[in-house]
This record gives sequence, structure tokens and C-alpha cells, in this order.
Amino acid sequence: MDRRPRLADVAARAGVSTASVSLVLRGEPGPSAETRERVLEAAGQLGYRADRTASLLARRRRHLLGVLLDVRNPFHAELVEEIHVEADQAGYEVVLSTLTRGRDEHRAIETLLDFRCEALLLLGPDSSEEALDRLAAQVPVVVVGRAVGKAQVDAIRPADDAGVDAALLHLIGLGHLRIAFVDGGQGAVAAVRRRGYRRAIRRAGLVASIVAGGRTEEAGVRAGRRLLASQELPTAVVASNDRLAVGLMDAFLRAGVDVPGRVSVVGYDDSILARLAHIDLTSVNQDAPAQARNAVLAAVSRLDEGRTIRYEAVQVPHLVVRGSTAAPFSS
Repeated sequence: MDRRPRLADVAARAGVSTASVSLVLRGEPGPSAETRERVLEAAGQLGYRADRTASLLARRRRHLLGVLLDVRNPFHAELVEEIHVEADQAGYEVVLSTLTRGRDEHRAIETLLDFRCEALLLLGPDSSEEALDRLAAQVPVVVVGRAVGKAQVDAIRPADDAGVDAALLHLIGLGHLRIAFVDGGQGAVAAVRRRGYRRAIRRAGLVASIVAGGRTEEAGVRAGRRLLASQELPTAVVASNDRLAVGLMDAFLRAGVDVPGRVSVVGYDDSILARLAHIDLTSVNQDAPAQARNAVLAAVSRLDEGRTIRYEAVQVPHLVVRGSTAAPFSS
């Protein structure tokens, strides 16, 4: 039997109507200060907890924002934390659906639709423009972290080419001429960063060197081993994401190659990994709070204000210089 205290129990304990209890617990005006004190005291004594789901249904709106994220991506975790803050201020709750080794993007999105989320915030999705358009026909969609072409969805993204530019300019300014790039593998975000490297290295008049990578530390370790096995080790490496960079540094460390004494390393995302004292990774910062704020505002403006015009915000990332980069090694 469910013995959870109900609104009527609080009203009975406080000696007021259920309507007054409801107003007090929602923070609405009307009840006197004395009534508020009695209601809050009674609720505390009984351990009353409001039924959020019932409350949302009663208002005929869910006020739920669905968020798709990769559970293995530390930058996504930071975005989600900021999204929670912004959603709470806007009066919305957040439902998370994650990508894992055995759970693909389609299934994760279907879960959010099953929860009847009013809008979806997709963090770095790989879905095609056509798939995004089909999804947008069902519910407002905000894509965070990548360009969406002509898809009729809102987009909040960093100018990834500018981020890679900043990394290369930093390394070239230190005197590096042999700068390799560890690729982020399949996916729209990795493709933009790869193109950004090619453009920047060509503009600098240097020779491009792209090493196969991926999205994980293990992929970074494999890339590091490939570089170590090459005829000539580059003096600097830019990785498509921080996890790759950490794996790369691990491979160098185990081989006795000093970072940054022998090889400088730059990551991308400026995640919590980059800020750890023993890693101290120079990395491109995308401003997670600003991305989250703009993403939530985009969703809420469609839901609460009826906006229909497509919105896109492009933010310029900046490089955070730490201890993993230095002037090139000279024998």
C-alpha cells in the first residue's frame, strides 16, 4: 500500500485547505505568512514531496526538454550540467538519453520521444540533415555542436575551423613546422575539425599529416604508437578531442617521449580531463555555459513564444594554453 503523504494530509496537519497548500508549495501569492509557515512545517513533518509528473500533466504541458548525449564524452557531461541550470531557470525539467556501445542514436532519440519531451537538444549528433528534418516535423529540435546545413532545426555550434586555427597559430608561433593531426574518426564534428586542420596547415605553407584516430583514449594510444613507429616524429600534434590527446600523451609517456619537451600536444574541448594537474593539456575551449544557454533559449522561444524562424548561433572558441605545449625540441 502506498503510504506516501498527500496534499490532503498536509492540509489536515496544517489546518488549511488543499488549495492553500497548493499555493504555498508552488510559491504563489495569496496565503498569509502565518499560513505559509504552518504549511511548510506540516510538509516537513510529514516528509511530503510533490508529484512532479502529476503537476506537469495537470497543466497540460510536460515542460520537459530531452537531451541526447554520449555518456563517454566528458564535454557532453559539462554541457548537460549547464543545460540543467538554464532549464531550471526557464521552468523546465531535463530528460537524458545516452549513447553507449550498445545504444545508437536512433534508439536514444526514440526514448526521448517516448517520454513526450516538448523539445529535443541533441549534443553532437551524427544524424543526416534528412533525418533531422524528419525529427523536426515531430518536435522542435536544437542541435548543439555541429553545423546542420539546410535542415530546419536550430543550431548552436562553435566555429571549429577557428578553434583549429587557434591551435595551429599557437604552435607555429612557438616555432613548430611539423604539426600532425589525430583525426576524430567518423561523424560531422570530426569532419569539420579535420577540414579546419587541412585549411590551416595549407594556409601556413606546411605539409599536412593526418593520423587515424577516433573518439576515445584507446584510439589516441593507437595513434601515438603509429606516430612513434614513423620515420620522423612530428614536433607537435593537434588532437580532434581531449580524450584522443590524453591517449596520445599516454603512449608518448610509456615510450619515454617527453611532452612538451620532445612533442607538444593540443586537445580540443577543454574538458575536465584537460584541467587535471597531471595532464595540464593545452586545449580549445568551446564555452559550454554559453552553448547551453543559447540551446535552452532556442528551445524555450519556440515552445513559449511560438518562434518559427530557424535560428543558428556560431560561437568563436578560444585556446587555453597549459603545460603540454612548448617551443620545439632542438638536438
